Amino acid sequence: MKNLSWITCAVILFISAGCGDSDAEFSGSEFVKKAILEVDPFIGTSEMGHTFPGATVPFGMVQLSPETDTIPFLHNGRYTGSVYRYCAGYQYADSNIVGFSHTHFSGTGHSDLGDILLMPTTGEVLLSPGVSSDTGSGYRSGYSHENEKSSPGYYSVKLDDYRIKAELTATERVGVHRYTFPSDVNEGNVIIDLDAGIYDYDGKEVWTFMRVENDTLITGYKMTTGWAKTKTVYFAMSFSEPIASYGHKRLDKEKYGGFWRRFDMEEGFPEMAGRRIVAWAQFDLTDNHEIEVQVALSPTGMKGALKNLQAEAAGRSFDYLQAKAEVKWEDELSKIEIEMLSDDDRQIFRTAQYHASLGPTIYSDVDGLYRGLDQRNHSGTDSWGQFQNYSTFSLWDTYRALHPWFNLINPERNRSMVRSMLAHHDQSVHGMLPIWSHHGNDNWCMIGYHAVSVLADAVVKGVVTDERVIAASLRAAVETASHPTFDGLNYYREMGYVPYDKVGASVSKTLEMAYDDWCIARLAEKMGDHEIMAEYDERSEASKNVWDKSIGFMRPKDSSGEFRKEFDVMSTHGQGFIEGNAWNYSLHVQQDVEWLIQAHGGKSKFVEHLDSLFTMTISDEDIAHTEDVTRDGILGNYVHGNEPSHHAISMFALADRPDLTQYYSRKILKEMYGTGVSGLCGNDDAGQMSAWYLFASLGFYPMTPGDSRYVLGSPSVVSAKVNMGNGKTLTISTKGQSEENVFVSEVYWNGALLTDSWIDHKTLSKGGNLLFKLGAPK
Repeated sequence: MKNLSWITCAVILFISAGCGDSDAEFSGSEFVKKAILEVDPFIGTSEMGHTFPGATVPFGMVQLSPETDTIPFLHNGRYTGSVYRYCAGYQYADSNIVGFSHTHFSGTGHSDLGDILLMPTTGEVLLSPGVSSDTGSGYRSGYSHENEKSSPGYYSVKLDDYRIKAELTATERVGVHRYTFPSDVNEGNVIIDLDAGIYDYDGKEVWTFMRVENDTLITGYKMTTGWAKTKTVYFAMSFSEPIASYGHKRLDKEKYGGFWRRFDMEEGFPEMAGRRIVAWAQFDLTDNHEIEVQVALSPTGMKGALKNLQAEAAGRSFDYLQAKAEVKWEDELSKIEIEMLSDDDRQIFRTAQYHASLGPTIYSDVDGLYRGLDQRNHSGTDSWGQFQNYSTFSLWDTYRALHPWFNLINPERNRSMVRSMLAHHDQSVHGMLPIWSHHGNDNWCMIGYHAVSVLADAVVKGVVTDERVIAASLRAAVETASHPTFDGLNYYREMGYVPYDKVGASVSKTLEMAYDDWCIARLAEKMGDHEIMAEYDERSEASKNVWDKSIGFMRPKDSSGEFRKEFDVMSTHGQGFIEGNAWNYSLHVQQDVEWLIQAHGGKSKFVEHLDSLFTMTISDEDIAHTEDVTRDGILGNYVHGNEPSHHAISMFALADRPDLTQYYSRKILKEMYGTGVSGLCGNDDAGQMSAWYLFASLGFYPMTPGDSRYVLGSPSVVSAKVNMGNGKTLTISTKGQSEENVFVSEVYWNGALLTDSWIDHKTLSKGGNLLFKLGAPK
C-alpha cells in the first residue's frame, strides 16, 4: 500500500524514527530491583476487587489492560447487575480476552472508559467480539493464566485461538503493544474496535472518527456520554510495519449520508466516521512476524496525541519503553524500604503501594495543555505558575487516606492535585470543587464535597504553604458549600440537617457535610478569617441534629423535625445512609470524637459500644441490597470493605483504649488483605483500601484529615524507611515484632517517650526515628 494523505512534515511519525534515546540507556533486567518484583498486579482482580492487571506507569493517563468480556450496562432498558463485576474490564475467572483497551479505573464501584480497544487476530477478519461461550463467534480468544504474566509496567498473554503472544507496556500518555504472530502465518490483523467500552449501552457512543494518515499512522477520536457526560479521547496510532490493507464497518444506522455515498468507504477509504465504528488493519508477515503498535492519547486533540507520541515513544522499541516503565515503578516503590515478617506481607505491602500509585491520573499533554471542565483547552498555568493537571478524583473514597498518604510521601503531586481541583472550580459553571471527576467531567457520584478535606489536609500539614493558594482554596470551599441546590445542601443550610422526606441518604449527607464544614473552618483558621471559621465551626455541629440520644444512633429526621418512626439500625438499605448502616455511620463524627464519647455516656460506655461493632454479627438480609457491602469485607458489623468507618478503629485510642486500636488494626491487616486474586476484601476504591493498609502497616493513621495528627496504632512492619519527599527520612523501628506481639507497650520519637496517643505530621516531616515496643497481651 502506498503512503496516503500526509500531514505536516514536522509531526509525521514513524515508529522507526530516531528520537534522541537509545535502547542501550536501559538494559532491562538490571533495573528491575526487588521492590518491583514483589508487586502482584493480580491482587484484587477477583469479583469484588475490580483492579486491572495491565500496563501503566505511576499516575499514568494511559492504563492499558485486557478486557475479558463485554457485558452491557443495560438489558431491555434495565441495569444488568452483572456488569458491576466489570468495573475494571478484567475478571480473573473469565476464560476469554476480547482485546486490550487504554483507559481504566482501578477498584471503583461504578465505571466508564475502556477506550480504543485493539485485538490482534489471524485468518478471517471478524469485527464483533462474539459471545463468551464460543470464541469462534467473534474476534475474542481463549487464554490460560499459565500463559499470562503481569508486573508493574508490563503485561503479556498468549491468545490461544490465534497462537499470538501479546505484550503491553506504557508511558504516561502512550500505550505500547507488541504482537508476536505464529511463524507459519503470513498475514495478521489488528482489530481497532472504537465501539467497545466498559459499562456500555446503545447510545453511549456519540461520534467516532478515524483517519489513515499514511501506511503506519492512524489518528482519530472517540466521543462518548454516560458517567462522564461529554468525554472525548483523541489518539494517534503508529505501527512498526506498513499496513497492507484496511477497512471498517459502521454499526449504527445511517439515515442520511450526503454525497459520501459515491465512495466505497468500507475498504481502503482513509476517512472513517460514524457513531459506532469497528476497523481493521491487515499486515504482511512474510518477513517479520512481530508488530509493535504505539497508541498515544490526548484530552485536547489529535495534534496533542501526535505530540505525546513523538515526545514519549516514537523511535523507541518496546523493550526500551518497558525497561523505562519499570524504572519509574522502581523509583515510586523505593520511596519506602521495608522489612516484614513474611514474604507474603512484603508482597501485600508492595502491591498496596502499587495500587495507591495508579491514580489520580495525569490528564494533560506533554506541553501541559489539558481539556478542562468547561470543555475548553487550558495551558496548565494558573496564577501561581505551571502545574500538572490531574483527573480521576474519587473523593468520597480517597479523602480519607489516599490524599493524606500523598501528603506523606508525594507532597509535590498532591500540591498539583490541589491546584487541579482549584482549576476545576474556576471552570465550573456551578462554582463547585470536584465531587467525583474524570476526563474533563464531573460525574457527581457519591455525597459530600470532600475536595475541601483534601485542601484543608494539605494546608494544615504544611504541604501547601503559598498564602495565595490557601486563600483561593478557602474561597473555592466556601462557594462549594454555598451551592443552593446541590444534594440537599439547601435544606442542610436552612435546617441544620438534611430531611429524609426531601432527599435520600439524608443522615449520611448531613454527617459528611458537617465534617466538610469543619474542614472549611480549619482553612479559615489558617487564613486568620475568624468570621468564616466561626460560621463553619457552627455548621459542623449539624451532626448533633440527627443524633437520637434515646437509642444512641444517628437517625433520619423529616422536614418537620421528627425522627423517622420505622428505623432499622442494622440495615444498609433505605434507612437514611449510603453504603453503610446506622452502626457504621453514627461514628462519622471524626472531627469531634470528644462529643461523640460524651454522647455515649463517657469513655467506658463508648468503648463498650464501639467494641460491640466488631464482635456482633450482621445478617445476610441486612446487606442484601447493597452491592458494595459484601461478607468478605465485614468483621462483626464493621464494614472494612467499604469506606465510611475506616477511621473507627482509631477512635479506641482517643477513648483511652489504644490496645483495641492496636488489636483490631492488626486483625484487619491480617484477615482482610492477602495475596492472590482475592487479596482485597472489597473494591480498592481508587486506592483508598490500599492507603489504609499502608498507614496501618506503618503504625499510624490519619483519623481526621484536616487535623495534622495521626493516631498511633500497631505497625506490622519490622522496620521501614520512608522518603518523605522533602529530603527527610522517617524511620520506623520495632522491638519484639511478631504475629502474636500486636500490643504496644511504649512508643519513642527520636529516643523520647511519647505520652499521647497521636503524633503530628509536622513532627514526622522533619525526619527521625519512630520506635514501637511490642508485646503479647498482659
